Amino acid sequence: VLVGTGVPGPLWAGVTGWWDGALLTLALTEHIVVPSAAGSRVSQELRYTKEKLGEESVYTSQMLIQTPKRDGENILTQEALQLHLEAALAASKVQVSLYGKSWDLNKICYKSGVPIIENGMIERLFPCVILTPLDCFWEGSKLQGGSAYLPGRPDIQWSNLDPLQLMEELGQFTSLEGFKELLDKAEVGQAYMERPCLDPRDPQCPLSAPNKQSHPDIPAELSGGCHGFSRKFMRWQQELILGGTTKDSQGKLLRAEALQTMFLLMSPRQLFEHFKDDYEIHDISWSEEKAGAILEAWQRKFVELAQDSIPPNATQSIHAFSTTTLNDIMKSFSDVSVIRVAGGYLLMLAYACVTMLRWDCSKSQGAVGLAGVLLVALSVASGLGLCSLLGISFNAATTQVLPFLALGIGVDDMFLLAHSFTETSQHIPFKERTGECLKRTGTSVALTSVSNMIAFFMAALVPIPALRAFSLQAAVVVVFNFAMVLFVFPAILSLDLYRREKRRLDILCCFYRYQWQAGHNGADPVFTPLSLLQCIIL
Repeated sequence: VLVGTGVPGPLWAGVTGWWDGALLTLALTEHIVVPSAAGSRVSQELRYTKEKLGEESVYTSQMLIQTPKRDGENILTQEALQLHLEAALAASKVQVSLYGKSWDLNKICYKSGVPIIENGMIERLFPCVILTPLDCFWEGSKLQGGSAYLPGRPDIQWSNLDPLQLMEELGQFTSLEGFKELLDKAEVGQAYMERPCLDPRDPQCPLSAPNKQSHPDIPAELSGGCHGFSRKFMRWQQELILGGTTKDSQGKLLRAEALQTMFLLMSPRQLFEHFKDDYEIHDISWSEEKAGAILEAWQRKFVELAQDSIPPNATQSIHAFSTTTLNDIMKSFSDVSVIRVAGGYLLMLAYACVTMLRWDCSKSQGAVGLAGVLLVALSVASGLGLCSLLGISFNAATTQVLPFLALGIGVDDMFLLAHSFTETSQHIPFKERTGECLKRTGTSVALTSVSNMIAFFMAALVPIPALRAFSLQAAVVVVFNFAMVLFVFPAILSLDLYRREKRRLDILCCFYRYQWQAGHNGADPVFTPLSLLQCIIL
């Protein structure tokens, strides 16, 4: 699932792009994050999941990825796993206060297959789904925050809970045959109490741990993956929790270069449905939007605390990643850079003006270049405005690429028409010169514009939402550019023709400027119009 996240091996493929695979994981767990083609394997698996398990199977993933700071260093050590435990514990204890309530992981986490039993204690104890290499050890129980109270016993937590012993004690007071049957089918057994301790010296390490007197063989324990509290239904494959693994010829795990822990949270709709009838939130006008705001606030704090949990001098690095992180990245790329776009258009204005200025005022077209670029900018703004009105979503390609792509297409047509206009024969009647220009060059401009429109509309058939939106927006902008070139720009060319006939300055067309030249052999003096370039120099 997580191919390409930054470290060699089944889980990661390049150090600089460790979160690329996280995008694919999120695509499998939250279909709105990463677009997928209709016939791709991702979309097929999403469709199968919805058909077989329903919408309840869609959750959000929050990830902790730990890598050594030195390339190639083995991470399957007690020190590295202790650091991973510290980061995971800090993340599991995240709490946010919103709408006058406190929200922790146990309230918002995804719990797979919670049994419908009228027992509040069991519901509070039911563990969150956390995919972690720590589940191979007793320390994995520390990540579960649920607790319950029974008279005469310390608080019941997963770190001290033996389900078999608890069922025996409670069975003296009430019938729990149905629940015992569920535990047997799920192969819960003694849960975490029969797993080795990562640190046998921990005072809380249970006596039932198989390595109470010795250190664990970490590669052997992690080989083949781990399982949650249910051995039958909660199996974490090795590829999901380890990356950059090395095995011997018999397939025995020797070393790894990365660890990964995944916290699964409910979706906003699931969280809304879960608490909509709860008495604790009856006074806050509970809605799906508020559920989404709670999840977003928790995820932001999750990333912050997880990354700050490791000291700066540690030999390991922790990378925290959440759905909110991805949304922030996408939003930063989708925001319009006003300075960049304005700078690009100003440079094009300067280029068009300078290249179309001539020494002879009758041939200079600096004002035409300025007006053409401004018309292209207006056509791009108009096209994107129509797309927004039609509800076509904006993305990074729209805001970062399309303005410059449309500028290049529009300015190219503008230069063609302007050059053709200057080459029009002076023998053609004054009022027919614009029509002659369009007859000579308009066909080429029309064919190229129509070809671009068809190409972009055809690209909109690709079943990738981001590419489809970009193609539709580009096609609409090309339509506006085409209309500008054929209907508005020829009028500007005609106005510029009148300016030249009236011997007015280029750009500063409201002014006249003449250069006096004495006549030859007694002829009358001649007054010739100056271009703006000559005015500046003289």
